Amino acid sequence: MSKRLRGAVALLACLALGACGTPSAGPNDPVYTWDMTVTVGESSTWYQAAERFADTLERESDGRMQLRVFTGEQLSAGDPVAGVEQLMNGDKDFSYNSTIIYAGIDPRFGAINAPFLYRDYDEADRALRGGATEAYEKLTAEFGITMLGFGESGFRQLTNNVRAVEQPSDLAGIKTRIPGIGMFTDFFRDLGANPTTMNFSEVFTSLQQGTIEGQENPMDVISSSGLAEVQTYLTVWNYVYDPLVLGVNQELFDSLSPEDQEIVREAAADANAFQVETNRGLEQQQIAEQSELMETSELSDRQLEDFQRAVGPLHERYEQVWGPEMVRAVTPER
Repeated sequence: MSKRLRGAVALLACLALGACGTPSAGPNDPVYTWDMTVTVGESSTWYQAAERFADTLERESDGRMQLRVFTGEQLSAGDPVAGVEQLMNGDKDFSYNSTIIYAGIDPRFGAINAPFLYRDYDEADRALRGGATEAYEKLTAEFGITMLGFGESGFRQLTNNVRAVEQPSDLAGIKTRIPGIGMFTDFFRDLGANPTTMNFSEVFTSLQQGTIEGQENPMDVISSSGLAEVQTYLTVWNYVYDPLVLGVNQELFDSLSPEDQEIVREAAADANAFQVETNRGLEQQQIAEQSELMETSELSDRQLEDFQRAVGPLHERYEQVWGPEMVRAVTPER
């Protein structure tokens, strides 16, 4: 029996017995218990926003909507791609996942994560408003997911134990953990690094044991995961913008009444706005804190131009993978 069918049977039984919900829920009001996952831990802004989402759902539904939040992709044994597949098939109800993880299922999702596509948050925001959000809503719908807006991991940075990375040649030979999609493999390999993939849940131990020498992630993940304990060098280069899809299983969402859909949408909008604001507010603080723990290089415009030139051929190759519609949607106006 599928999770969705089990839930429906349980709901009917609860209503028949009159034993579910809170005193403020009417006898015929549906009652829900949902599961949501985030990739990282409880100290992250992802988790804080998911908890805020849960609290808002419970409050605005008079207790009818209960959301259980799981960290570290616990429902898929630490595998975020498998977690997105669970969301697609209804074995899980909600999740925060990076578009990079979705790109492991369909590479079109990776268009917005092209290296050095955006110079700053203003450019990324203009792209999201100018068509990227709508394009991703359409794309997630193809896979049985209703997108409830974007949060963000922010811009991704680099850490390693070999040397300071300040120009493309500095990446040579560094065994670097990357997300498991071809674009990241090609980017790091083109610049001479030795890229390898693994679930994020394995990264800290692998760095500690020397199985890998570096990794790349947004500051919130680097900070909340304590990677400075096992890394020596930090490069602040803003090389990839990393938004988070707040997704809900489409079949579940479509089964809700219009009134309950509105509760979910409004709670999601509030959670996303909170997460983005909190993430951006913490980023400079986290860079300062991590700079006390690691030798830090913040790249100048001239240094970034060297990387941008190096990545030009990669963009040309992948435009055919992403397709013209997605390329147009994510391209910033300058």
